[in-house]
Amino acid sequence: MRFQLRHIVPFALLWMGCGAEPSVSEVSPAQAEELAQEQSMLQSFDCSDCLKGTEDARLVGGFSRERVVDDIYHYSIDVRVGPTVYDTITLHRVVRERGVFSPRYGSESVFMVHGDAWDFRGAFMASTLTNAVPEDHSIAVYLAQRGVDVWGIDLRWTHVPLETTDFSFMKSWDLGTHARDVGTGLTVARAVRALTGNGGGKVNLLGWSRGAMVAYAYLNAETQLPAARRNVSGFIPVDMVVKFGPDGEQQRQWACTRAALAKAQLEAGRVEGGLLGPGAGVAIMVLGEAAISRPDEPANLPPLPPLPNKQLAITLGAATFSFISAPNYGIEPTVPAYHFNAGQFGSDGNPTALRYVKDRQFFDFMRVAHPYQSFKEIVESEQLLCGQENLPYDDHLKKISVPVMHVSAAGGFGSYGEYLPKKLLGSRDVTVKRVQRQSDDQRFADFGHADLFLAEDAPERVWEPIYRWMKRH
Repeated sequence: MRFQLRHIVPFALLWMGCGAEPSVSEVSPAQAEELAQEQSMLQSFDCSDCLKGTEDARLVGGFSRERVVDDIYHYSIDVRVGPTVYDTITLHRVVRERGVFSPRYGSESVFMVHGDAWDFRGAFMASTLTNAVPEDHSIAVYLAQRGVDVWGIDLRWTHVPLETTDFSFMKSWDLGTHARDVGTGLTVARAVRALTGNGGGKVNLLGWSRGAMVAYAYLNAETQLPAARRNVSGFIPVDMVVKFGPDGEQQRQWACTRAALAKAQLEAGRVEGGLLGPGAGVAIMVLGEAAISRPDEPANLPPLPPLPNKQLAITLGAATFSFISAPNYGIEPTVPAYHFNAGQFGSDGNPTALRYVKDRQFFDFMRVAHPYQSFKEIVESEQLLCGQENLPYDDHLKKISVPVMHVSAAGGFGSYGEYLPKKLLGSRDVTVKRVQRQSDDQRFADFGHADLFLAEDAPERVWEPIYRWMKRH
C-alpha cells in the first residue's frame, strides 16, 4: 500500500505517519483505522525542530510511504537545500514497523550515500526495482530486517530531468556541496530518530564509490565541529580509493593526467558529465532498456561498438574499465581491470555472462540510472587522487577518529583503497574487509564493484559482516 501526501506537514510525521488519502467512506475498515491514527498523530505531534542546524533547508512537498516486504517500510521526502528547484535532495528511511506508522526501536542506525549514476534506491534497494530477485535482496532491506534503522540520501543531480539542456545551475556543485547535504541529512535523521523513540545518538555513515569520497569530505569537515555537534559514530567506506599509497604510484600518475584534462574542460565551461563526455547516465539507461527489449539488435550508441545490446550491456558490467578509458588520449581507468560485476568469458576473451548477478537483474539496475551528474565533483575527485591540488577535503584526515570498516571488492577498487584508512586516519579502530574470490592474477574476473550490493551471495560475504561490525561498535 502506498500513500502520497500532497501537503507539507510537520516533518517527523514522514516517519511517524500521516497522509492525505481518500475519505474514510472510500476505503476499507483497515485503511480507515490507519487514517484515523494518522489524524490523531497530526493533532499531537510536531517536528518544528527537525531542520534546526541545517543551512536553510525546507520541505518542498509531500512524502511517500510504501511497504517493501513483511513489516519493512520505506519512506522518502524531498528537502530544498538551495535557491533553485534543482537544489533538492531526497531523504530516505527504511525501517521495521511495530504498528501503523510506528517504527520499531532500533539501537543501530546507518546513513547511506550513493555514488555515480544511481540514487539511494538504485544503489541500496535495487531488489525493489526488478522482478529478477526477491524484494528483500538488498542491503537496506537486509539491515532493516535485523533491526537497523536505515537512512540515506539522493544527491542533487539525481533530480535533474532527462529533457534538461541548460546545466548552468550545476556550476558550483562540488564534493563540498554534497558533503554539506549529507550533513543536512544526518542532522534530520538524528532529530527524527529522537522524536520517534529511537534516541538521538550518532549514526554510522556508509558511502559507496564516489559516495565514500563525499563521506570522507563530510567527516574531514566534521572534525572541526565541537564533539556535541558531530553526527557520525562509525564510518563504512565501500569500494573507493581517495589516496593512493606507494604501491599505487602508477595509478596516481594516471589520476594526474585525468585531473589535468578534466580541469581544462572545467575551465572551458563544462559543468555536467564525465571526463569522456556529457550525460554518461543516459547511455547506461538506454542500453539497459535495449538489452531487455531488443537484446539481439546492434546497439546504436556511438561511440560504443555496435555489439548486440545484450552483449554490450554484459560487457559494460564485466569490463567496465574499457568504457571509462581512452588510451589514445592518455586516459586510463582509476585502477586496472575495474568492473561492476564479475563476468564469465568465452574462448575469445569476451564476456558471455555475469558470474554472480542475473543478467536481467543487472539490466534493470542499468535502466534506473540517472542521466546527468555535476562535473566539478568529478574534477575534484581526480585532483584528490592525484594529490597535487590544495583542496579542503583532506586537511584533517588525521583527526578522523571514529571506528572505520573499509569494505572493497577485489575486482573493483580492491586493495588500492586500503592505504587511506590504514595509514592516514586518526582512528585506532580500522577493519579491512576485501571480498576476493579469485587469485590475484584473475582480478579481471573477480568480485566486482556492484557485486557488493547485487551478487547472489552478497548477504553472506558483504552485508552480514557490515551488520556484525555495527553491532560490535
